[in-house]
Amino acid sequence: MKDRALVFGSVADAYERHRLGYPDTVADLMLAYARLPVTVALEVGAGTGKATRLFAGRGLEVTACEPDVEMAAVLRRTTDGLPVTVVVAPFEALGHRTGRTFDALYCAQAWHWTDPGTRGDLTASLVRPGGTICLFGMVDAGSRLVDRALDEQVRALESAVLPHVAQATDARSSTGTWWPGSDLETDARFADVEEHDVARVVVRRRADHLALLATLSPYLRLSRDGRAALLGSVAAVLPDELEVDATVRLHLARRV
Repeated sequence: MKDRALVFGSVADAYERHRLGYPDTVADLMLAYARLPVTVALEVGAGTGKATRLFAGRGLEVTACEPDVEMAAVLRRTTDGLPVTVVVAPFEALGHRTGRTFDALYCAQAWHWTDPGTRGDLTASLVRPGGTICLFGMVDAGSRLVDRALDEQVRALESAVLPHVAQATDARSSTGTWWPGSDLETDARFADVEEHDVARVVVRRRADHLALLATLSPYLRLSRDGRAALLGSVAAVLPDELEVDATVRLHLARRV
């Protein structure tokens, strides 16, 4: 899992350019949910800073942890001038690096890269009582097409080449809550779990969508020739312009 999480550094600039950012509604929901003032926040898996800029732009002092050196270099560049401290380390090492607790912990599109055996303990130790946990991301990292028939056609091309990896993100609890909210629901240290879907459709050019696909971890694990061949096959079925389902699924919880 850790090695897979570090594949993005090779495409850090493309990741920043082509991955979709997050709407202001995400920060609005988190700050409205919080019972205690949120002035200092911890971000897990900050990447190139798309969510970092969203929250730091609201005046929060953000400690942004990112394990990949090349991604962290872009993160420093994109957050220059904002109240952001970049820590180049995996989440699992943070307990020994920060020496503090936070009003909120948030994570965008990276929670599945953290260690399931320790992330609950770390979250509980790093968020102060009454503090807020905010976990969110786009289904399929913003690669799902609004045209379902076309999306299925693309998925069929991918499934013939890409290895299938079962993920917790595919799971839903008996209460109907999607992961990772389902994990928060079963941990007594967290309460008042909420799930929100922030609906959004983004119109993209074919070239931009293909460039986004090339930053996804399954594509990055292919050889260069294999990746080029798959992208060529996908390009052949896509129109010049397409609509992407960029809905953001957000889970909120409170540290007991």
